Amino acid sequence: MNHLQKSDAGDHTPHGPPLVLRHDLPASFVLFLISIPLSLGIAHATGAPLMAGIISAVVGGVVVGALSGAPLQISGPGTGLVVIVAGLVAQFGWAATAAITLAAGVLQLALGLTGISRLVMSLSPAIVHGMLAGIGISIAAGQLVVVLGGTASSSVPENVALLPAELAGSHVGSLTAGAVAIAALLLWPRVPRAAAVPAPLVAVGASTLLAYVLQLDVARVDLPDSHALVFPEMPRGSAGAVAAAVATVAVVASMESLLSAVATDRLHDGPRARLDKELIAQGTGNVLAGALGGLPISGGLARSSTNVAAGAKTRYSAILQGVWIAVAVLAFPVALEQIPLAALAGVLFVVGLKLVSPDRMRTLWRHQEFLVYAATVLGVVLFGLLEGVVVGLAIALLRALYRLTHCSVRVEGNRVCVRGSLVFLGVGRLVRELRRLPLGQTVVLELHIDYLDHASYEAINDWREGYERLGGLVRVDEVHDTWYDQADQGKPGRRKTLPGPLPRWFAPWSHWQGSPGSVLLPAQRSSVEGDPMILGMHEFERRSAPLVRPFLHELALRGQQPQQLFITCADSRVVPNLITTSGPGDLFCVRNIGNLVPMVSAEDRSVGAAIEFAVEVLNVSSIVVCGHSDCGAMKALVRGTAARGTHLHSWLRNAEPSLIRFHAPTSPGCAELPVADRLAVANVAQQLDNLLGYPSVREAITAGTLTLKGMYFDISNARVYLVDPDRNGLEPVPSPA
Repeated sequence: MNHLQKSDAGDHTPHGPPLVLRHDLPASFVLFLISIPLSLGIAHATGAPLMAGIISAVVGGVVVGALSGAPLQISGPGTGLVVIVAGLVAQFGWAATAAITLAAGVLQLALGLTGISRLVMSLSPAIVHGMLAGIGISIAAGQLVVVLGGTASSSVPENVALLPAELAGSHVGSLTAGAVAIAALLLWPRVPRAAAVPAPLVAVGASTLLAYVLQLDVARVDLPDSHALVFPEMPRGSAGAVAAAVATVAVVASMESLLSAVATDRLHDGPRARLDKELIAQGTGNVLAGALGGLPISGGLARSSTNVAAGAKTRYSAILQGVWIAVAVLAFPVALEQIPLAALAGVLFVVGLKLVSPDRMRTLWRHQEFLVYAATVLGVVLFGLLEGVVVGLAIALLRALYRLTHCSVRVEGNRVCVRGSLVFLGVGRLVRELRRLPLGQTVVLELHIDYLDHASYEAINDWREGYERLGGLVRVDEVHDTWYDQADQGKPGRRKTLPGPLPRWFAPWSHWQGSPGSVLLPAQRSSVEGDPMILGMHEFERRSAPLVRPFLHELALRGQQPQQLFITCADSRVVPNLITTSGPGDLFCVRNIGNLVPMVSAEDRSVGAAIEFAVEVLNVSSIVVCGHSDCGAMKALVRGTAARGTHLHSWLRNAEPSLIRFHAPTSPGCAELPVADRLAVANVAQQLDNLLGYPSVREAITAGTLTLKGMYFDISNARVYLVDPDRNGLEPVPSPA
């Protein structure tokens, strides 16, 4: 059997009718129930015909959904365009506004073809999550007014101002319907086996049934006549005013769609948005919507987040919800008009609150990005979507400028630790601290910096030369990069040293004696003298821990999810993470004498337990058995030097099949290698065969979820090879495609 099987590196998510029926179909019904009142409400707020909102909802679902570069984003009448469209309707009239929408769609198509949409990806995550939270608060405030029986306004301050009057009113019907929907939405997920039916669907259904049975006096969905179509007409007015209107609609609709697409990506684990394609889809939708007399279309975060929460997996949820809207408006208007608006408002109220994530706030606080997040939230809540993003972007730029010109200086005895970016604006403080150091000492200047400009280098170097002229000694220790060393090597009169110093990441494998980076304070030196492990732990705490702590914290929260089980020898010269360029969380390792996999019937069960745990619990996608050159276990096998009765002799009995394989005439192996190394290669091939004796391994390979690979590490030449088990031979590692 060929153990070097190729696994499917693509998307392992199932596709086809079962996926659509199980996930997208229920989600489309939830979206359908939410999109109708939302579209009608937006149309009413802008002064456009109510049918314009329905047209845009259908086009946004069917056309934009089919072409979209963000499959889980839901498009329809743009919530961020309400004020703009209302102004255009008042200035030009509705028919002319439809023509402006059509022209804006053409402009969006042109922008999509230029690739300009990629600029949105440069936004800070704090801005995107702040935008999410701001929109969530805006949605919740507006829908709370509707739950209380009122009519939501277009801004959060206005909606907050309406709350006292609505609370004082006697809207028992709306409050009851909305409260039932909210309670159902919050409690349904706790019901066993409830995932089969989406909570929003249950919430709307329960509220509608209650309102019907109790005959509650509530505002319900009111559908317009299907024949109420208005077609576009050329705007009357100055060319400049019309061009400005077209550009405004195109830019705002594009930004809302792209920002929504980026934000929606953070709500799911599916395919990432292709922003250029999404912008072209939005432009196509607006051309068609404008031609049919619909509202401007954009991607909506409220509907998109609902789509993700309802369990949608593909673009068919968007397409189907557009179909349901068209069918319902044409064929079932009476049934839809039984749904209380307060029930739909209750659903959106909970959806909005869920966009404000306390966990995300804590994460941004730890990373010192909460100020940008809070500024974006306040900007969106008080001024609007784009204005809030601009506020957040301005704060982020000011923060970046501050960090660029700021560094921290800490003095511990004769060690000076500098962190941050070291430019001319911050070098004065560093020089002042350096000049306070007592003369004639050995000073370690430890640089944890991500940038060093020439002025800062000159200032440090001038102080260093002056300090050493007066009898002192200065050691510059750069931890993360070599800014100072590069500047020093390039200075006239300096002798270049080739090759350069080892990179700092290699420090754990180097010897500490005589290394400038290992200079300790006297109180520390006495406790670690002669103990390289303690010294290594000290270096980790001082250098590496601050860098890897956020990454390891994330690993601790989500648990280990390695992709490979790596079985290798306990030889101290074999470092799995080094030869595979992997890090914490990547490899689930088993190390033993001779990288052996005992047969499933063997007395030793420790390796078998690790294999079963890796395959059945961790769901690794591959198992690698790695042998190496100059292996002591293989030498002991060849020479028979393991004394009988010892644990080593008992353990190496598991390698006897490797000896048989090695001597087989049909498997000559690598004739150019020494005997022990040829045995090491044959041993790897045999362990791959031994793995097939484990039922869980065989089942995973048959299912196509697991592959086996053999690997050989030539220590003296620092070369890695793949093992061909059919001929006990070596193959070079193929270049990436």
